[in-house]
Amino acid sequence: MSQDVIGATIIKKTHIKHPEHEHELELKNYQKPYTCDGCKEQGYGSRYRCELCDFDLHEECMFTSPKTHHEFFKESTFKFYNQPPGKCCRRNCDNCRSYCDACGKAINGFVYHCEAKGWDLHPCCRNLKNKIYIDGEKFRLSDKVSKKCIWCKKKKLPNSAKGIPGWSYVSKSENYHFHVYCAMEMVLESWNNMPKDDNKCLALENLELPLQRNSSGSSGKGSKYLRIVKIFLRTIVTILLGDPTITLACLLVELVSK
Repeated sequence: MSQDVIGATIIKKTHIKHPEHEHELELKNYQKPYTCDGCKEQGYGSRYRCELCDFDLHEECMFTSPKTHHEFFKESTFKFYNQPPGKCCRRNCDNCRSYCDACGKAINGFVYHCEAKGWDLHPCCRNLKNKIYIDGEKFRLSDKVSKKCIWCKKKKLPNSAKGIPGWSYVSKSENYHFHVYCAMEMVLESWNNMPKDDNKCLALENLELPLQRNSSGSSGKGSKYLRIVKIFLRTIVTILLGDPTITLACLLVELVSK
């Protein structure tokens, strides 16, 4: 188990072994990104780490479940695998590559797989909520959309694998639509664009996230529209980075109308 309960207080274990690593891992909280050695995806903030081997795991990858479910795929069961199952050759073969049905990105490590339907989820992507409420606005997950994503300005997921539509969050008012993939891409783009010789360049609070919006929706929205966009992005990105407890009060989102 990942935590002990004492009274009403939940205490996370700070030192623990994992079957994929020979040394004990320690719970650390560095305010900089890392690549998880379990799922091979980006992380930020807290992680279980071996300093000796430079080995890191998301909490979701540290404490996996043999079986799990997701509300979006009703009545489906996902089993945990260290590698995508049923592939005929090496992992980097394009013909054998698996893709996450949530974010649309390739599966390169830990995965939850539904054998009956062939669906796959990254460990962190399974934490995406089916519904999110922000300041009176209701967002729901969907893999079929009629409007363009606020970020990429496309209906279909950019650079996605054939047959993998990926998930989008669409508001009930239809004023907001984001691909899950695009929410994470904004963060990765910002990290890659920041000066490499800046000691603070990897601090999440220093990131400035450029956001493209359709010109048709850029006027007359007011402060509430911008506030909802910012809160939504913070919510999704922290889930995908594997640490929903991250405080993003200083995260800047620059809204650029194009």
